[in-house]
Order: sequence, then C-alpha cells, then structure tokens
Amino acid sequence: MEKISVKDARDESSIGSTFLMQGWVRTRRDSKAGFSFIEINDGSSQGNIQIIAEAALENYESEVRQLTAGCSISVEGEIKESGGRGQKTEMLAHKICIHGWADPENYPLQKKRHSMEKLREWAHLRPRTNTFGAVARVRNCICNSIHQFYQEQGFLYINTPVITASDCEGAGEMFQVTTMNLDELAKQKIENLNYRFDFFDKPSYLTVSGQLEAETYACALGKVYTFGPTFRAENSNTSRHLAEFWMIEPEVAFADLNDNMDLAEKFLKRIFSDALSKCSEDLEFFNERIDESKSLIERLTTIVDSEFVRLPYTEAVEILVKADVKFDYAVEWGIDLQSEHERYLTEQHFKKPVILFDYPKTIKPFYMYCNDDDKTVRAMDVLVPGVGEIIGGSQREHRLDVLESRMKDQDLDINEYWWYTDLRKYGTVPHAGFGLGLERAVQFVTSMSNIRDVIPFPRTPGNAEF
Repeated sequence: MEKISVKDARDESSIGSTFLMQGWVRTRRDSKAGFSFIEINDGSSQGNIQIIAEAALENYESEVRQLTAGCSISVEGEIKESGGRGQKTEMLAHKICIHGWADPENYPLQKKRHSMEKLREWAHLRPRTNTFGAVARVRNCICNSIHQFYQEQGFLYINTPVITASDCEGAGEMFQVTTMNLDELAKQKIENLNYRFDFFDKPSYLTVSGQLEAETYACALGKVYTFGPTFRAENSNTSRHLAEFWMIEPEVAFADLNDNMDLAEKFLKRIFSDALSKCSEDLEFFNERIDESKSLIERLTTIVDSEFVRLPYTEAVEILVKADVKFDYAVEWGIDLQSEHERYLTEQHFKKPVILFDYPKTIKPFYMYCNDDDKTVRAMDVLVPGVGEIIGGSQREHRLDVLESRMKDQDLDINEYWWYTDLRKYGTVPHAGFGLGLERAVQFVTSMSNIRDVIPFPRTPGNAEF
C-alpha cells in the first residue's frame, strides 16, 4: 500500500484515497458513541492529523484504547473530508498496528508546557514537540537554501579540515586535540611537552573557521564555499554562544569589499525568502507562539524587500554618540560595538538591516585588508533587527608585506602560516569572504531566544550530553 506523510494527508487532494500512514501518537480521546479520535504526527508538518478508530477494529479494545502519547503506530485507512474545526482532512482507520508503547507513567512529554531549559535535558525526545519539530524543519530549509544559492551562483563546495594547527582568529580559544595520555603526563609533572610523541607531531586543535583553507581554493578556483562544524572553547554561558556550531564561509577571488557586501545581502535575502515560502506554517507558529512582538513574519518580509544600509564604522559611531539613548556601554571610536549599539542602528535609527564597514584595525584579525589611512581595515558586519550582527567578513589582505607586518603586530609566528603567505607570493589577487553562523541564522528566522535550542545537541561549558 502506498505510504503518505501527515503533511500530504492534510492536503485536500488526498481525499478519497486509501493510504498507509505512520507516526507517533500525540493524543487519544474516546467517544461515548463507540470510537476513538487519535492525533498523530510524523514530523513532516506542524499540524497533526486525526485518525478515527471505530470499535469494529480487531484490536480496538485490546490495543487502540490503550494508546497514549508517544506510542508509535501504522494506520491503513481512507482520507476523508473533515467536519472538525481547523482541519481539512482526517483518516478513517481500516487497520491500526502498534509498533512501540510509551509508558504514560514515565514518558516525559505529557500534554503540558515544558520550559526550554527542561526540554534540553531531554534533547533525545524534544524533536517530538511542536517547537523543536518546527526548528528542525526550518533549519533543514535554510541548509538546503544555502547549498542551492551557492550552487546557482557558480560556487564550488569544499570541505576544510576539522583538525588544524592554525588559529584563524588569533584568539587562542581552541579545543586541543591530542593522543597523549594526559593522566600519565600529570603524574610525571611534565612542564614542557614534547609534541614529537603526539599524533600530529605538533599542537593541533579543532578548527574555529575554515576561512584560511577556503582562501587557498578560492585563489585557484575562483568561487568556493565551506559549510561545516566549527568549535570555540569560549567559557561563555550566554544565550548567543555555543562551543560547537556550523559555519558557512564563501570566498571569492578577484573581489573587493563592495562585492562582498553585495553577496552577503543577496545571500540573506535568499534564505529568508525561502523560509517564508517553504516553511510558512512553521513560521506562523513561531510568530504566534514564540515571538513576543508577534512581528517575526513582518520582520523577515521587510528584510527581503528592503535595501540594506551601508555605513562606515566612523559614521556609525557619530550616530551612536549623538543618540538620545543611555547605553550600558559607552561609545567612542575604536571600540568593538556591542549588541545594544547594533540593534539601535537597525531597530531605531534606520529600521532596516545595516552593513557596517571600515572598522578600526586594532579590533580586527590580521588577514583583513588595510586601508590607506592605516587606521581601518576593509571589514564588514551585517546587522539585522532583533539580533545585531549576523554576518562578519572582509576583503582579505593580499599584499605580502602588509600581511606579514600585521601578523607581527599580533605576535603570530609567520613560519606557522607559511602556506598562507605563499598565496601572496604566487599569483596573489584581491579576494574577499565572510562567515555566517548557521545557528545564528536559524535563531533569527525562528525567533528562538536561546541558541542552544536551534541545534539538535548543544555543546556548552560543562555539557556534552548525548
């Protein structure tokens, strides 16, 4: 028998046909007239479908009337037009098979509201809730949109190393990878490790970015993008930080900062537009149940339809200094702007996305192109209402002498980056790129308040469960 998903079964075009449908029970209620209503969901859509189970079913008394939330079942039956409020279709069951029972005494996801914090303790079960099912579908849509966008633009998808000896950001907040026995080393009280005995023969780490490696391919193949896991050992417990997260990093040869800004704007509009058109039911859910202002859909639509403001950092500081607002962090030229500053620019001053560019070089990494004023670099941050920064990028420094000078200023060992400087020795070209954190994007599109709730299994300080 042909299978049908709950999503397709809820469509009126399925009425009159007989299908096999499978899923998990959300609720069951019995009628005094001698039949039961069973709501099931299979993860394909936000809404459930109602199964009508009549008493004539062979296992009605022995099994169907024992069904509780969490049980898994297969149903053979006919899709019919529903007279119930809020649903177009329902299924009249001809046969119901139970695959797995869920003890109602111990099944955590009973029909009541659980806090997001509590649901993190059940990360293996929380995808069965309305909220996390919707998050998973939106995340999937965004991932698909990302690949489609870059493939259509002629980019090549490349895989950069998860293990690296290079610190792209120069911040030192990296997870070290080693095969050495740390317990034995501690017992021996060894002060100076000899990495000759380690697997990679040198200190090695989980990557914080695939950018440097992506540059090598961009400088050979023109346009590339990476999309993979990255790691940062930052001891932060805020709602905006994860130790493991996914990054999308495009790199383009023969490109400058303006090209970079054009690409970033087009990219964001594409993934937001796809989410609006392909996840409309889930976004309605987030708009009504999660977003406090109930303006999520309006916010996304406005971004898709607007022209992003492009504003030099220096002018942004001038606007913030003159603003009739008391910020928690004082504003002056040279600081790294805080979220409250970024949100003021996007939500109150311009009321649309803003791309800030030409930041002070003292607050940016070594690889960003130095402007002629020797004070700023061709960096950019894309700011959106409700979040602040969502994309960070720059034109890369392609001049060997300037790059080496910047590396020395930041106390980096140039010899460790020999392959990176080689790109500037052999056929160097202007090139540019940026990074978008997938979880930041999903958080923005869903209006979820904590980034731990937009990744299946969050990794945070003190937590590597599941």
